[in-house]
Amino acid sequence: MKNTFPGRLAVAVILLGLFNFIAAAQARPRSLKRPMPIPQTEEVPSPTGQGFVVQDLFGGEIFGYGVDESGTEGLLSEALLEPGGNYTIATETFDQTTGRIIALVEVQLATQNNFVTLGVVGSHIGLREDEHVQGLYVVQRTYNVLNPLAGNRFTGAWLPPINNETQLFEDVEGNQGTPDVAVMASTDACCGRFVFGSNVAANLFGPIITLQDPILTQGVPPLLGYDSTTNQAVLSQAEGAPNTVPVVDLVNLTTRNITEFTGLGHGFVNGLAVDSGTGIACTTTESYLFPYQAEFYNLATQTGFVVDLPNIGEYAGATVANDPVNKLFLITHPVPAAPGEIHVYDENGNLIESLTGFPMGPGGATIALNPNTRTGFVLAAGRNGNLSGLQSFTY
Repeated sequence: MKNTFPGRLAVAVILLGLFNFIAAAQARPRSLKRPMPIPQTEEVPSPTGQGFVVQDLFGGEIFGYGVDESGTEGLLSEALLEPGGNYTIATETFDQTTGRIIALVEVQLATQNNFVTLGVVGSHIGLREDEHVQGLYVVQRTYNVLNPLAGNRFTGAWLPPINNETQLFEDVEGNQGTPDVAVMASTDACCGRFVFGSNVAANLFGPIITLQDPILTQGVPPLLGYDSTTNQAVLSQAEGAPNTVPVVDLVNLTTRNITEFTGLGHGFVNGLAVDSGTGIACTTTESYLFPYQAEFYNLATQTGFVVDLPNIGEYAGATVANDPVNKLFLITHPVPAAPGEIHVYDENGNLIESLTGFPMGPGGATIALNPNTRTGFVLAAGRNGNLSGLQSFTY
């Protein structure tokens, strides 16, 4: 794809020139942490679907993104492989209405480290994981916050009770506008997994709760959701055989109580999202015997039903996102080597619409939603032909 945006930005040219100088001198990685405003330029034309494309500054593959549902900014991190095997990594904020990059929050040059945006949580808080690499291995993970995101700068550290040497962070899920999130982590040695709650802004943490069912602690990790009304982590997974049925666990992050019930669908669970206002959850499952299924649960009654996704080939649905304002679930439906679709369902399982033309790849793509404006973002091919862009859409 032709470079229509960042190549003309003076800051990108300066930083890339600085990278070449440092790489030539074999200098140690350098991190620039002050926010750097980006000059305005014309809107990027969209290669597919509706809306515009958010093109990251350096054209590196995007590692995580999110949007502020009650604000105007989004957050992403990227990594660009440079000649010689090192990376340029960066975290940037962008305008949700135009796709323009607002600020280069931090960049590291000539490094093996990685930045991963974990999303936007609480009230306008951006959250990022930093992977510190030595040799071939991540030796330490640290976590930083932008509070508020619109400040375009890191303001402190988030310090979850995870031991870098023996435990691995896996996921964090929350509902914007409420202070708490659910966190999932596992042990390096087989087979342990645990969850806990956190108030990210206050850097506070609840009790660590060890999961008991081997289906959730061995093999493919479970999917994690969060019900802020009941303060419960919601987890689901199956053993993976085509005819296996998932289990669903409700973990009270205050009392430590775990309630498990038999779920719906067959095969692995690919996506999960929860509407805390109604207590409705939606999942997708993958089985060649029962292709393209989605499941809807009433978590209070532990009952539900299955719907068949539109048949665009016998491919499974992938990620799920919840719109709690309009009471909708959005499901990605990827097709290998071809454009996929995003299906919009109400919470009664009725298909509202299918959005077409999203080349999201066989693994699907995370949907970052702003329910207040009925807009969303998914990964898209950028100027280097890799996943260095975010495709915006409306629904």
